[in-house]
Amino acid sequence: MFVLAGCGGYWMVTNSTTKDVCYTEEVKESKSVAVKFIDAHAGNAAYLQNSEVKEITKDGFKAGVGKK
Repeated sequence: MFVLAGCGGYWMVTNSTTKDVCYTEEVKESKSVAVKFIDAHAGNAAYLQNSEVKEITKDGFKAGVGKK
């Protein structure tokens, strides 16, 4: 795996199929183009085949993680 984004960044990961949104501080991509990340809201590891990854601000991250 290689790192798309290192520590210190904030990312919004959107499932292209379901449009569900997750927030994370680190995203990794495998050779199969699956994205691996830790969902900051739920605290669990997730893998998505079809996703859109967007860098966001710290305020955007805090607002997204605060949503229930």
